[in-house]
Amino acid sequence: MRKGEIVKVSGPLVVAKGMTGSKMYDVVRVSEERLVGEIVGLAGDLASIQVYEDTSGIGPGEPMYITDEPLIVELGPGLIESIFDGIQRPLDIIKENTGDYITRGIEIPALERDKKWHFKPVVKSGAEVDPGDVIGEVQETKLVVHKILVPPGVRGKIKSIKEGEFLVTDVVCTLEHEKEKVEMTMLQRWPVRIPRPYQERLAPSLTLSTGQRVIDTFFPIAKGGTACCPGPFGSGKTVILHQFAKWADAEIIVYIGCGERGNEMTDVLLEFPKLKDPRSGESLMKRTVLIANTSNMPVAAREASVYTGITIAEYFRDMGYSVAVMADSTSRWAEAMREISGRLEEMPGEEGYPAYLAARVSSFYERAGRVKTLGKPAREGALTVVGAVSPPGGDLSDPVVQATLRVVKVFWSLEDKLAYQRHFPAISWLNSYSLYIDDVSDDLNKKTEKDFTNLSREAMKLLEEEAELQEIVRLIGVDALSPEDRLVLEGARSIREDFLHQNAFHEIDTYASLKKQHKMLALCMFNYDKAREALKRGVAFDDIVKMDMWNKIARMKYLEESGMEKIDTIRDEVTADFDRLIKGDATDKETGRQGDNETTKRKGDER
Repeated sequence: MRKGEIVKVSGPLVVAKGMTGSKMYDVVRVSEERLVGEIVGLAGDLASIQVYEDTSGIGPGEPMYITDEPLIVELGPGLIESIFDGIQRPLDIIKENTGDYITRGIEIPALERDKKWHFKPVVKSGAEVDPGDVIGEVQETKLVVHKILVPPGVRGKIKSIKEGEFLVTDVVCTLEHEKEKVEMTMLQRWPVRIPRPYQERLAPSLTLSTGQRVIDTFFPIAKGGTACCPGPFGSGKTVILHQFAKWADAEIIVYIGCGERGNEMTDVLLEFPKLKDPRSGESLMKRTVLIANTSNMPVAAREASVYTGITIAEYFRDMGYSVAVMADSTSRWAEAMREISGRLEEMPGEEGYPAYLAARVSSFYERAGRVKTLGKPAREGALTVVGAVSPPGGDLSDPVVQATLRVVKVFWSLEDKLAYQRHFPAISWLNSYSLYIDDVSDDLNKKTEKDFTNLSREAMKLLEEEAELQEIVRLIGVDALSPEDRLVLEGARSIREDFLHQNAFHEIDTYASLKKQHKMLALCMFNYDKAREALKRGVAFDDIVKMDMWNKIARMKYLEESGMEKIDTIRDEVTADFDRLIKGDATDKETGRQGDNETTKRKGDER
């Protein structure tokens, strides 16, 4: 192995000489402790290296070992249910070996080398295979069938393939291509900065349902889409990402904690094994990969964690799965870039971030997409990316937020004002947007009722009217409004409190299927329409708002999925209540008119 020599150490940045022949983003081993580092700058025979471990005690004169390989991840059976750090070291195995602290320079393979997996071939000897073809399967967990693929760039005729129990490093298939023999194992290695190839990118026309009403109804995300979730401290970014990871309609979840606090990753580790997948009833961990790179870990490793996570996600996408990636939070990654850029003495951009911030952010999100994968049988895979952003004070003009918004199609704007009002999820319905609405409207209507998207537009229009009226209320008070306008406020309040407000910690309210969401919103709008009709027929506004059906509608969110038909029962009760109210009001008026006639007649007789 070639060697260089360290000449400078500046925190996570190390400069070494004697590095001629090295390439950008090659991995090096720093000092005798063999810390993991990656070359981020070359000038003559000098190389600047960002080190993914603590450099305390490292000094000039120590060796630099050159691997001449890029940063790679190991891909194969054993990824699901694993917990890795930013450079794909298995944290659970490290804990068994070294205790509660990660020993510097420790080298443990990402995938277990002593665990056997049952490999079942799906092709026979003599078959011609191309890159991306499925040659076999491994039942990795109860929820995930791990498909063994021919690696990109490999093709040939199968000479031998066998079923049995194998280690990930054992040869399971032998190919022959142009008289050369190629031995295939279940283990693949892939450089993290290079996107994995696919055959064709498809239109984002399928909805990724999340079970969160404000998202699915008003700001949906497509399978293969991208979303940004910025907000100030305490507004619920992490809870939203946790909810997305728990309930999103994706077959594989990759959760990247790139620089957030350790207690947030602890919540994931404690909750996910206990939570049941709504479709299978199994533990959510049986389809989840966790990358725990918390704020007290080395700064530079945040960048590695983002690329490690997206590469693992692409691997499962290539199997034909729908994969969802959560990155919490990309602001921490951007701060790491800012620190390394400052130590490299590069020309700073806005607020000290590097000038290439937007390019790095976009290169991450652009790896999302719904695609037709390489190989046989024909498969479609989807990779959806949701990133939380933590701008200082919730300032949406922050460079990281703006760089992210330029590339993503969905914007879930979190507001501290809503969080202080205890309205969760604190997603602003007036500031957020989704550019996928037209793309996924057909799919949404197919999964619910034909009028779902029209219903959501009507509800949003009502909420916008409420926002306009609130400005008037602040000036002159609610009593100055007409009964029609006051009813608009009541209808919008019902949508906000009874539909949009959702308790993430309630066993029933934490998740709502698309069908339940449609029924709930349809009932809110139906009730509002009935109230308007009653108002037009002369029923007093106070009588309408005192009706008991407002309370029944408020309780509908706590109905279980199996009891959704009770929402239809409430709808019938609303109709009956309003019919009685209108009929009773008309009777009162008729009685009043008859009383007036009798009084007039009596007075005439007296005269």
